[in-house]
Amino acid sequence: MSAGIHYHLSDHPWVAHYPQGVPLHLDYPPEPAYWLLEEAARQVPTRVACRYFRQELTYAQLLDRSRRMAAALRTHGLRPGDRVGILLPTIPEYLVALFGTWMAGGVTIPLNPLMVAEEIAALLRSTACRVVVSLDVLLPLIGADEAVQPDVVFVVNLQDRLPWWDRLLYTFARIHRLGFFSRLVPKTAVDLEEALDAASPAPDPYRPLPNSPANILPTSGTTGTPKGVVLTHANLLANAWQVFHWTRRRVGEDVVLACLPFCHCYGLTVCGLTAVAMGATLIMHHRFRADTILKLIEWRRPTILPAVPAMLAAFNKVLRRQHHDLSSVQLCISGGAPLPPDVAAEFAGHTGAVVVEGYGLSEASPVTHVGPLDGSARPGTIGLPLPDTEALVVNSITGVEQLPPGEVGELIIHGPQVMAGYWNDPVATASTIRDGWLYTGDLATCDADGFFRIVDRKKDLIITSGWNVYPTDVEQVLRQYEDVEDIAVLGVPDLERGELVKAVVVPKAGHRFSRRGFDEFARKHLEVHKRPRVVDVVSGPLPHNMLGKVLRRVLHDQPGEANPGTTSAQSTT
Repeated sequence: MSAGIHYHLSDHPWVAHYPQGVPLHLDYPPEPAYWLLEEAARQVPTRVACRYFRQELTYAQLLDRSRRMAAALRTHGLRPGDRVGILLPTIPEYLVALFGTWMAGGVTIPLNPLMVAEEIAALLRSTACRVVVSLDVLLPLIGADEAVQPDVVFVVNLQDRLPWWDRLLYTFARIHRLGFFSRLVPKTAVDLEEALDAASPAPDPYRPLPNSPANILPTSGTTGTPKGVVLTHANLLANAWQVFHWTRRRVGEDVVLACLPFCHCYGLTVCGLTAVAMGATLIMHHRFRADTILKLIEWRRPTILPAVPAMLAAFNKVLRRQHHDLSSVQLCISGGAPLPPDVAAEFAGHTGAVVVEGYGLSEASPVTHVGPLDGSARPGTIGLPLPDTEALVVNSITGVEQLPPGEVGELIIHGPQVMAGYWNDPVATASTIRDGWLYTGDLATCDADGFFRIVDRKKDLIITSGWNVYPTDVEQVLRQYEDVEDIAVLGVPDLERGELVKAVVVPKAGHRFSRRGFDEFARKHLEVHKRPRVVDVVSGPLPHNMLGKVLRRVLHDQPGEANPGTTSAQSTT
């Protein structure tokens, strides 16, 4: 890498603390990412791959449906390299669409169901997305912009698989959305089930080279500017392989709870692809509600629970007043945000599980560090790097000099899971990846034994319930509200979500600021996790530096003026 740093993985102090049985180096099959499914279907064909309520698919059936998906995509004109958007919750069809797209040579674009129509349109436009697989009730999000219409939209209907109460609510949502917004339903919609039934399983799936793009993940990246992270087949396969070997589990012995969204890289890799690499059974659920998921754990008995700290805090809150048998859970890996040690200890007490914190970012597929699962994890740290992953703490200004143990600097990463770059953005790529090292933008320390700890974020990133929120993105949207003269967005601590999004607003002179109108504007134009939960209204100008940038660090300690409508707590979706 840069001059002045000479680095070898075997020389680092963390090697002495590596869990017994976890290798420093792995052999990665030179295959596309869907090889993980092919291998699982070869080793454990009759094992249930995924359960969603009472629906089950074995690995052999999941492979068959994925091959049919590839054939259906080819029939509708998909060519190698074409992009396919996936606008689905965590359901079996997500895996079918994912693996089927890769088998057809396509590149997947995860679309968040919490997005608004203009965000979906922007992604479809920027990636020239030709095909979308969507839940039926989400179709109006795709059809809202007539100038950005896919060639074909495969439609999924969940109605027949839901319990009676959920089915009733789902029916109401379909009538409301597809009736009231019928003009927004794409004219190219095709029923997915009918398309799969009509297709013959593709016996010769397209086999892209390992370094070919597989997934373009919409993110604001480490620089805070909207962009797409290009993850290759090699990136995704390597990260799933790394996490699988870190667990030291055998193929076909585990049950993994999957209620994290697959449109998020953490959910896709740790829940989805790693579970397939393990030949595990995925227990899928489309929405997180603590009491519902606790009942699901009792019923389906998962052994591995990937989570975000907000989930564990919500579980603890319920478990203090209600008993649930969670004894099946053996491992709990928390990521997406810092894990408070007391939250981890309390959940471990309720379950008897080993609870560890991990770390990653979209640009690394995403996992780079995890606490050891052998009982040697250290609370408050993100643990050790995964196999074949090099990590250093360097001078945060120069980005070159490696710092001694305990000193705070920028965390940089090198490994097979590091992205190929940002979609059509070589300048941002060159800024973030230098000499093969990923500059994370996070400030960290590494102790004498090699355990890493995240101290702060170099940028003003907000992490709420595991979702990344970049203040600049939110400010650009909310400045369009007619009563706003100036605005700053920042994160404030919250025990349940990690952080809440806070907006400090300066109203336009002569305007009476309407909190109700402001919230309604946010609902129309921002994803749920980006909407301000706390709003402070101030009369004076916001603090700016000489370049006109708002000084958020000053606002963190500056209270808003007394205003009965300045704060609110909205429900999590």
